[in-house]
Amino acid sequence: MMTDSKRRKGLTVASALLGGVLVLTGCSGGGNASASDGGESSQAKADEAAAQKSSEAQITITPKDGSNNASINNSATVKVAKGTLTGVSMTTADGKPVEGALSADKLSWKPTTQLERSTTYKLAAEAKDSDGRVAHENASFTTVSPSNSFIGNFTPDNGSTVGVGMPVSINFDKAITDKAAVQKGITVSSSSGQEVVGHWFNANRIDFRPETYWKENSTVTLKLALDGVEGADGVYGVQQKTVTFHVGRNQVSYVDAKTKQMKVTQDGKVVKQIPISAGSPENKTYAGVMVMSEKFEQTRMNGATVGFTDDDGKGEYDIKDVPHAIRLTGSGTFLHGNYWGAKSIFGNENTSHGCVGLSDTKGAKDPNTPAAWVFNHSLVGDVVVIKNTGDKTVAPDNGLNGWNMDWAQWKAGSAV
Repeated sequence: MMTDSKRRKGLTVASALLGGVLVLTGCSGGGNASASDGGESSQAKADEAAAQKSSEAQITITPKDGSNNASINNSATVKVAKGTLTGVSMTTADGKPVEGALSADKLSWKPTTQLERSTTYKLAAEAKDSDGRVAHENASFTTVSPSNSFIGNFTPDNGSTVGVGMPVSINFDKAITDKAAVQKGITVSSSSGQEVVGHWFNANRIDFRPETYWKENSTVTLKLALDGVEGADGVYGVQQKTVTFHVGRNQVSYVDAKTKQMKVTQDGKVVKQIPISAGSPENKTYAGVMVMSEKFEQTRMNGATVGFTDDDGKGEYDIKDVPHAIRLTGSGTFLHGNYWGAKSIFGNENTSHGCVGLSDTKGAKDPNTPAAWVFNHSLVGDVVVIKNTGDKTVAPDNGLNGWNMDWAQWKAGSAV
């Protein structure tokens, strides 16, 4: 039989247990109420975060932000994945805008003009994904500087028509130490299918030619893929272009200093014979194969510029209006009109300082003189073969005169 004290003690324990349960239940219930309040807050935040979820559009700008020595041809390319571009802004560091074009599918953008060297550019791009969420990307880069880049000045010009002897000649503004790398970035081809080989004359100049003269009426294509090519330590190419020129009829002229005659041939047939006056015995004309490199209706010829001076240091001659002048060498050999000499010297005497003279009149206005005929019927790139002068053969790099090397010698100067 339970006593009252035991019963009270049991009730106390039971009460404590029930209280514990109630307390636990109360804690649980309190937790649920709190979670319910907090849950509403968390859900709201989750909904807000979902609404503001980052755009899936992925913008890529080339080159990377902070790049130096960037290409002036291939930089500032903007592309997007998982979205479309909605706007691209490009400026120089001082705020000058750079024009560009968005592709039809709005997946890429690039400038429409070549960039400048040594210039810092800033890009800001915007894109949207399929849900209309916006992404942004920014980049700044600096293009290659003149001191860290090289350019090749080439001849002939794009779209020109030239004679069959015209080589492709490229003069670089920096010395090239990795000639193979640079030469691999240059391609010269002819519609005639002729093999074309490059020859390095020095660290700055490479010429290209076939074994024999270009096929008449052919088209020659020069491709420069030098952008980013390291031509010397820390010096990179920047050119990326294609040039084409047309080869005209086959005209080769033959000058004989002994007979003092010049025969002009086209396609192997003599079309004109002209009396000439070549270099005097004291100032002989170079012999060899020469290519017409420049034409001037009139030009000045001063002996002092080519080493012919009097005791007072002035030129032995200084003619300010030499008519119908055609350059044959870099050192100053010309085929030109002569109005100051007696008409009797042509075909009879060699009297010049090394040039080949033809009868002409002052002012270059008479189209009927021998010099005018040659001038009007000649193209830059036509060939003049000079013999029996008593002088040495012209150096192959003196002008565009690499034809004075045989094919084996020429190919030996290739770096590839």
